[in-house]
Amino acid sequence: MSERAHAITKELSANDTGETGGHQAGILVPKDPRILSFFPPLGIDEKNPRHHLVFYDDDGQRWEFAFIYYNNAFFDGTRNEFRLTRMTPYIKGNGLQAGDHIALRRDPETGRRFISYRRARAVQRTESGRLKLGSSWKEIRI
Repeated sequence: MSERAHAITKELSANDTGETGGHQAGILVPKDPRILSFFPPLGIDEKNPRHHLVFYDDDGQRWEFAFIYYNNAFFDGTRNEFRLTRMTPYIKGNGLQAGDHIALRRDPETGRRFISYRRARAVQRTESGRLKLGSSWKEIRI
């Protein structure tokens, strides 16, 4: 695996922002090694291991999120996914909506983590006129 990612972004989906009215346990984090390398490693020896991570926004406000590996598939269950949870206060407090982006960054020297957001510039539509909502994470170079 390459060196640990220092920054990643995610285009928020309607599920991520709560716009669908459904309940989910945080934002799904893909098993892509480039994305997972941003987070501390979590294994399968313990059921649903987690790390609580502190992030600071552009105003210096402190936010604590939980990075969890729901791995009960290894303990007679069905889930096998990574999630970033406890983000609802940040998302709601900043009025984020589907299509907006969050960026997570880690200072390579201090290890301090930062979060920021960027609003969607324009609604994207497909040729058929349907809304195009993305939910992909990306590793970014800073």
